Amino acid sequence: MPSFLSSLFIRTSIVAAILTGSMVVSRPALADDRWGFGSGLGFTAGTVNNTVFTLGFNLDYYFDRDFSVGPMMLLTPTGDLFQIAFAGAARYHLRLDNGINLVPFIGFGLIHVDLDKGTGPGSIDRNDTSWYLPIGLSLEYQLARKIALTSSLIVNLHDINLSPSLPDHDTTSVTLLFGFNFGP
Repeated sequence: MPSFLSSLFIRTSIVAAILTGSMVVSRPALADDRWGFGSGLGFTAGTVNNTVFTLGFNLDYYFDRDFSVGPMMLLTPTGDLFQIAFAGAARYHLRLDNGINLVPFIGFGLIHVDLDKGTGPGSIDRNDTSWYLPIGLSLEYQLARKIALTSSLIVNLHDINLSPSLPDHDTTSVTLLFGFNFGP
């Protein structure tokens, strides 16, 4: 199997395992009225590999209906760039009367980037792990009491240095996700 196909197979398997694990872990937790789960699909712009496809996941513990904390993950599983970011995030849920919610959030965690571009003498195979600070805002539309459609804009601050260094020193990126959120 060519290395490109085996790499794609491995990354797809990792994504499938994470999605399955998320559903298994969140299923019993969602029975309690203090837990929520969200997921989204979108793009991250400003990476060392330009704009890339991104998956987003979050699990939230609600102290009350307006404030939650929990882990969030952004995953870029395809193409030359494999990127995974984990952060603990705090979210404030501003619920408006018309079914629209504004949810500003901030978090802190780690990001790992692996860039594997091409074969031969000019190929690039580098990786780095850095601190990660996501600052974002979600716009939610309540479909039902516990289900909302979401759109999230996240400014990602980090310090990726693919050593030996590439001409681009990656310190910021912007993510736009569209998805859903289950919450109390």
